Amino acid sequence: MPELDFHKLRDIRAVRPHAIAEAAQRRTRRPLARGDGRLMLVAADHPARGALGVGDDSLAMADRTELLERLATVLARPGVDGVLGTADILEDLLLMGALDDKVVIGSMNRGGLQGASFELDDRFTGYDVATIAAMGFDGGKMLCRIDLADPGSLATLEACAGAVTDLAAGGLMAMLEPFMSTRSGGRVRNDLSAEGVIRSVGIASALGATSGHTWLKLPVVDGMEKVMTATTLPTLLLGGDRSGPADQMYTSWEKALALPGVRGLVVGRNLLYPPDDDVASAADVAAALVHAATDLL
Repeated sequence: MPELDFHKLRDIRAVRPHAIAEAAQRRTRRPLARGDGRLMLVAADHPARGALGVGDDSLAMADRTELLERLATVLARPGVDGVLGTADILEDLLLMGALDDKVVIGSMNRGGLQGASFELDDRFTGYDVATIAAMGFDGGKMLCRIDLADPGSLATLEACAGAVTDLAAGGLMAMLEPFMSTRSGGRVRNDLSAEGVIRSVGIASALGATSGHTWLKLPVVDGMEKVMTATTLPTLLLGGDRSGPADQMYTSWEKALALPGVRGLVVGRNLLYPPDDDVASAADVAAALVHAATDLL
């Protein structure tokens, strides 16, 4: 794990901001999919939507130095292939030297702030395609929540379609995380039934002028076998929010990872803030599940 000097990190940002681009140019890159063709990614784009909570702690992800330490620990573990994040986090990791030989995915639409009246008009306030390419990253991720009763979803769909087209033109991964969503009690709730996920897959898979570089990021739900018959696109599983015992969660991941078309995991809070706070062990378990599964196609 790289040495963490947060005083130095702050000083670099203040007096040498050009060091970020220089670090991106120096970074050792790797193919998107290599070896077994599977990916174990850690997600860290939650704070940009104001979503800082883990379990009962509403500010668990608020301490940036602690979050970076946890991310660096995960990225240093064998079998962890890379990270998904916003510019502020990925640039810190770049300056720390934690992204060498890693897959890096930039999070693009973070404007749908958690709890906002405009939450489903999920504007592209994060990375754009030009910057992802200039930084030498591997792709861009989009959250695509679809509420048939909210006009904001149409703007999100249109923006995601354009980003899919532009990413593909540059040979970059377009990672789409779709949900059918509704509002209940002032909160956006995602439909986690198999039928709901299947409908979201059908809509998301058709976005853009080509699906040649599109990957899906899907939740693990009951009836996952049926969900995976709805697409031929490579799929990564969303870690989600743990509601039961960790062993139960790992078992559900393992079962879903064996399904045709599933290529790995993208896990955030469950990896970075596990119940026992043993971040390295949680990363090792997740990586072992991803890279032990062999039924790829």
